[in-house]
Amino acid sequence: MCWSATADLVVGTGIAAIGVACVAQVHRVRDLPLAALPLLLGAHQIIESLVWRSGGGTGPATVTWAVIALPLLPVWVPLGVLLAAPPRARRTLVIPVVVGLATAAVLAYRLATRHVSADIRGHTLGYVLDLPHSPLIITGYLLATVGSLLLAGDPVLRLLGLLAAAGAVACAVLWRLEFVSTWCALAAVASVVVLRWARRRPAGQEPG
Repeated sequence: MCWSATADLVVGTGIAAIGVACVAQVHRVRDLPLAALPLLLGAHQIIESLVWRSGGGTGPATVTWAVIALPLLPVWVPLGVLLAAPPRARRTLVIPVVVGLATAAVLAYRLATRHVSADIRGHTLGYVLDLPHSPLIITGYLLATVGSLLLAGDPVLRLLGLLAAAGAVACAVLWRLEFVSTWCALAAVASVVVLRWARRRPAGQEPG
């Protein structure tokens, strides 16, 4: 795995373009947040290219990247899945939404009261933020993001959840200190699966 400013910029631009295609495919307003996920993740990678070019540190690009990666994604993903899910699956999906909101609240508070910094570590970026009970927070984060995809009741979203889970395991084992950066990058690449999902969405309004 080799990341750099150029790699992040190229991958981010490609994923953002796929995100535009996803948004163009959907016909229901409730599908838009999930369809726009690759667009968000593509922009996220482009922002990280600016973190590379600034040499890391605590600048605006680092803070913007952290806001998307930490409090925003664990709310965006489960809410997007909940909105797009059929009525029979929505009650179960409330659980990852609640977990995501609680996790995001803790992360947002720490970002508001502590400095987040980025360190260039060879060919990866490591983000440093003082977090209490970090294993618990990471568990909540993954339950909200990966868990909601696995519980979505849609085979394509379940595939996306499995890819994200496998990426999380690989990053935890191989890039422990750069977990957030590498997992977000792999999640962005895996989100091309969302295009397949968007193309299969019905055009009419779903009852309930």
